[in-house]
Amino acid sequence: MTSVVVTGMGCISAIGRNTAQMAAALRAGQCGIGPLTVTPTDRLMVKIGAEVAGFDPLEHFDEKRLLLLDRFSQFALVAAREAVAASGLDFRGPVGERAAAILGSGVGGMTTLDESFQRLYLENAKRFQPFIIPKLMISAAISHITMEHGMRGPAFTTASACASANHAIGTAFHMVRAGMVDVALTGGAESVFTPGTLKAWEAMRILAPDTCRPFAKGRKGLVLGEGAAILILESRAHAQARGAPILGEIVGFGMSADAGDIVLPSLDGAVRAMRACIKDSGLAPETFEYVNAHGTGTAMNDVTETRAIHEVFGDHARRLAVSSTKSMHGHALGAAGAIEAVATLLAMRDGFIPPTVNYNEADPQCDLDYVPNIAREQAFDVALSSSFAFGGLNAVLALRR
Repeated sequence: MTSVVVTGMGCISAIGRNTAQMAAALRAGQCGIGPLTVTPTDRLMVKIGAEVAGFDPLEHFDEKRLLLLDRFSQFALVAAREAVAASGLDFRGPVGERAAAILGSGVGGMTTLDESFQRLYLENAKRFQPFIIPKLMISAAISHITMEHGMRGPAFTTASACASANHAIGTAFHMVRAGMVDVALTGGAESVFTPGTLKAWEAMRILAPDTCRPFAKGRKGLVLGEGAAILILESRAHAQARGAPILGEIVGFGMSADAGDIVLPSLDGAVRAMRACIKDSGLAPETFEYVNAHGTGTAMNDVTETRAIHEVFGDHARRLAVSSTKSMHGHALGAAGAIEAVATLLAMRDGFIPPTVNYNEADPQCDLDYVPNIAREQAFDVALSSSFAFGGLNAVLALRR
C-alpha cells in the first residue's frame, strides 16, 4: 500500500484564522466560545457559540465574487489557500489532472438559505438574486476551490452530518493510497449561525447555555461552532520527489453505520468504526497514545464514547490521553473532523496534548484521562480522531507523526 502523507494544512476557526494561531490557542487552552455577534439573538434562548469573530470577507474577496460565496464557502477558500501555499503545489500544471478535491459539509449554504427565506416570507420579495442556488448548494465550496486552484481531477462533497469531514478525508486517503490520484485536497467547511438554524438546534434541547464541558459531570450539551480546515494529501513518493515538507501521515480509516437511532449514539457503531480504523492502519492498539475524541459535551455521547474506548483498547485505555478540542473551537458539525485532524497533527508536530477545557468536575461514568484544562507537554507519534454523527454514521482516522 502507498504511504499517504500530509504536505499542507490550512484552518480557520473560533480559535485561529490560520494554523499558527490555532496551534498557539490549543497549547494555551484558549476557549473560543462566547456571545454570538454574527446573527441576531433576540429570539434565541441560547445566545452563545464558537464563531469566527470579526471575520471580514472583504479582506479575502472582492464584492463581485462575494455574490457567489456563502460564508461556508468563504471559510473553505481561506483554509484552502493556506494549505495549498504550505504544500508548494501548483495545480494548474499536469498535477491538477491527477489531484482529487473532496470536502465535507453537513448542510452547505445555510446563511444564504436563511436570508433568502427571510426575504421571501418577511419582506415579500418578488425576485431573488440569480445565483442563490449555486451559492447555497452543498458542493459550492469545493467547486470554487477547484476553480481557484485549477484542480481538474475527481471533485465532490460528502455529507454525513458531523462525520462529513472525516468521510471526506478518509475517502481522499483511500484514493491516494490506491493510486487513483497522486494528490488530494480535502477537509470540511461549515457555517450555521442563522436565526432559523439556531432555532432548529434549540428545539433538540442539546445546546449548552453556558459553555462546552466534554466528559465533565457538569456538562449541559454541545456548543455550535463554525470554520473550515483543509489538508493536502500526497503519496509519500510524490512528496519526496519534489522535496515537499511532510507534516504527518494518515495511516488508517474506519467507518460504520449504527443502523439504530437517528440521534442516539451507539456503543457498537463507535467500537466497530474505531476497530476498523486500527485494523486498516496495521498498527497494534497499544501503539496509540492519543485520541481526539468526538466529545460533544452531551450526556449520552460522552458516556458512550468512553465505554467504546474502553472496549476497543482494553487495559491500554487507561494509558491513553483523550481530549475533546470541541471544548475550545465548538462543534463545527460537517467541518468538525477536519478541524480536529488539523488540531491533532499540529499537536503531534509540536509535542503537546491539547486539553479538554472547561472541565470542572469528574463524572464517574467518564473515567479516562481527559487532559483537563491545561495542555500537556508530551510528544506522541500515533493518534485516533473520531467522528460519530447523527444518523449513526461513524468515521475514524488514524494519524502518525
